[in-house]
Amino acid sequence: MLNPTALPNYHSATASNRRLFVPTGAFWGSRDIQKMANLGTLKGLTITMIKHPSSLRLEAPLKELNEKARISDSAVVLYDGPVRALCFLAPNGVNTVACAAIAAHSLGFDLTRAKLISDPSLSRWHIVEIDVEGPDGFRTRTTRENPAKTGAVTDISTYYSILASIQGR
Repeated sequence: MLNPTALPNYHSATASNRRLFVPTGAFWGSRDIQKMANLGTLKGLTITMIKHPSSLRLEAPLKELNEKARISDSAVVLYDGPVRALCFLAPNGVNTVACAAIAAHSLGFDLTRAKLISDPSLSRWHIVEIDVEGPDGFRTRTTRENPAKTGAVTDISTYYSILASIQGR
């Protein structure tokens, strides 16, 4: 499956009894988060994706908000909420947040938080920020800057992730 944003749709997720490979793409630290979910120590997870407005393929009402960002000089928060809803509003280009909800299975699509920011100043990058919360105040944050051309929905890390998933690495 190259587009895990289809998984919040229950029918799509249960339609066949097949093996599933979900590439992690730009989702750095997925195995650590999955381990925390397995142990019951994952308390919160927020994935923030920041992209140039032309790199986003959106449905209404995010599409209209993104147009405002496109003509402005400042970043605009398009979405801040559960992953499940974002997958329907931005079915192309937010695979990372869907992968996060899968890895964080104890939180799932409804308790994993997603933020999508449209930033006209990002002409050469897609940025993914991951904020993990655990017990007793544990917290870790990572920021990944993926080189990407203006208008590109994804970057080269996705293709390498697909290959590694198929090869079992």
